[in-house]
Formats: sequence, C-alpha cells, structure tokens
Amino acid sequence: MNTHVKIAPVIQADIAPAEWQARVDLASAYRLIAHYGWGDVIYNHSSMRVPGEERKFLIKQHELLYTEVTASNLVKVSMDDDLDESSGVNRPGFTLHGGVLAARPDVNCAVHVHTETGMALAGLKHGLRMVSQPAVRFFNRIGYHDYEGITEDFGERARINKALGKNRALILHNHGLLTVGKTVRETFVLMKSLLEAADIQLKMEATGGALVEIPAAICEKTAHQYEHHDSGRGSADWPAYLRMLDTIDSGYRD
Repeated sequence: MNTHVKIAPVIQADIAPAEWQARVDLASAYRLIAHYGWGDVIYNHSSMRVPGEERKFLIKQHELLYTEVTASNLVKVSMDDDLDESSGVNRPGFTLHGGVLAARPDVNCAVHVHTETGMALAGLKHGLRMVSQPAVRFFNRIGYHDYEGITEDFGERARINKALGKNRALILHNHGLLTVGKTVRETFVLMKSLLEAADIQLKMEATGGALVEIPAAICEKTAHQYEHHDSGRGSADWPAYLRMLDTIDSGYRD
C-alpha cells in the first residue's frame, strides 16, 4: 500500500521571514549534499529547528529527491508527535532528528548521511583518529553509538542522545554519521570535514604504513581555533556555497 502523502507547498507570504530564511538554508543543505554525492535517493535527512517554534522542525518530504527539495516544500512537524510516512515524513528520519533536536536546545540543525566512506569509518572499532587537520575539529567532540537496526523505535532516542552528549558529531557504528550545529552552515561544514577526515584516514590506513598522530595538546588547540573560526571569518564561506548552488539551480529558494 502506498502510504506517502503529498503535502502542498507553503507560500512565502504566509511565512515569517525568519522561518523562510531557515527553509532556504535547509533546502540549500539538501542540494549541497546532493551536489557532493552524499545523498541516497530519497533517504537520509537534514533538519532545522523552526525559529520561534522551539518544539517544531523542518525536514524533507519522504518521497522527494534531494534535488527536488525547495524552501516551500519542506515539511514542518512537531518533535512531540509520533509520525511516519502516512504523515509525509520518513519514520527513521523523524525519530532520529526529532529526538536529537528535542534533547539539544543548543542545536538548531542536524545532518545525517550514509556515505560508503562514512559507513566504513563507522565500522572501525578504533573510530576517528587524529591524523589530519579535518579530523582535529572533532577532538573530544565526537560520540559513538552502537548499531540497533533501522532507527524507528523512539526508545533508541535516549541512547543516541547519551552517546551524542554535548558533542558536535556522532558516529553511529555500522550505520553512518551525524553532525549538529547552531546553523545550517556550521552543521554542513562539520559533515564535510568529517567525511574528509574519514576518507583521509581510510586511505592512510590502507597503505599499511605508520601514521603520524597529532598530539592531544595540539588537537585541543586546533579544535578550539576551529570553533572561533566557525563563529567568525568561517561564516563567509556560506554565501559562497549558495552562489555555487545558484549557478547550478537556484530552484531550492522557491
């Protein structure tokens, strides 16, 4: 039985400016994820808390490709509901993102992907190693969650949130990667760095050679530098990402 629901797009004039901007930003994240090849047809999700409505968040419609996501067709849902595809949203996506956003009031956005590189890292017992500059962003700032199957059971939320803690990212063993942040820009860039770190580490480990581990003190110093960078000059890259998208297809803004 086909359980998906076709949800009518919202009209910009009916939406508060802050929410509309959040919609544009989140739609751009879906398009960037597709551009970089991190998507999985209609599966996996990014989410954004609705400004001024702390218990609601935006997520894509279940049946849409990432390249079909726009500001107006994102779905606004309550994280206090119990939703599945009959409401137009993906059940595992709603379970994961609703749970994380509900538990982390300091977080407004979450990005989750199932790339092969990310899943390969997620299957390594030793996890992420401090062997590259992208990895150092996550020094003492990443958690690990044991695999429990497809994330549909609300009971798993508490265990995911415990593993995530106050970190910026989570490796879901044998599953995929999750990053969280105050803005779409921060969350997207963290995922980009985490995937770069995973790719570099896997390539280095494949050589069989001894790896140069970055000392803990330098890791902490650099992670702290990145946090300042992200809240300062680093934010200048987000308009550049949007300009790049606009040359490909500006329809995400609709």
